[in-house]
Amino acid sequence: MAANGKNVLVVEDEEGIRLFLTTKLQRAGYNVVAAQNGLEGLQRFYSERPDIVILDIAMPEMDGWQTLQRIREVSTVPVMILTAATQEREKIRGLEEGADDYITKPFSGEELLARVSAVLRRSTQPAKDLENNVYSDAELSIDFLRHEVFVRGDPVNLSATEFRLLNVLTSNVGVVLSQEKLLDLVWGQDYDESLSIVRLYINYLRQKIEVDPGKPKLVETVRGFGYRYRGAKTTTTSCR
Repeated sequence: MAANGKNVLVVEDEEGIRLFLTTKLQRAGYNVVAAQNGLEGLQRFYSERPDIVILDIAMPEMDGWQTLQRIREVSTVPVMILTAATQEREKIRGLEEGADDYITKPFSGEELLARVSAVLRRSTQPAKDLENNVYSDAELSIDFLRHEVFVRGDPVNLSATEFRLLNVLTSNVGVVLSQEKLLDLVWGQDYDESLSIVRLYINYLRQKIEVDPGKPKLVETVRGFGYRYRGAKTTTTSCR
């Protein structure tokens, strides 16, 4: 599992867990910067520009929710939150507020490294079926190289996972993709969560690109099969 010198910011107030995270990641070849609360974490985030953030929720000074919100105001960098085993609501809330993944305490070093590697891979690799650099239709315009999305002329900020999901959907206009296929293309074959993550992110994406998310016209549900991007008239794709 090659780290390729990626930079990781660890924000965790418990010294023992912070040391465990730092040690495991450094031994795997990552460059690690650690912070003991959200306020310090933000300062390190702005100065170090990490490739991924591992973020605890319950912290002094500034908690993980506030920290995640501040990060998402300025960046789509992958964020993985740390949650307790019994706090299912925290997992859902984290994903809703822009986290890309979560890891449940207690966890092993092997799970940590596998999840970090998977999140980084998803955030840096293009979608498997993406062949064009630009997509455009009557309502949506995407520059895949610049990671820019415009909906009806207005810029829209998507998380890394939302952007990958949109990549896959617009690369297969009119094609029905099953939840299993989307899980594979967006999250990867090694992602072991349930299909509910697909439904969750379809909903997030609709909230950002549909005129009426309750009655979606772009990302369509095909009952019993999956989802498809219908597109709007004047669809074009091009390579630069």
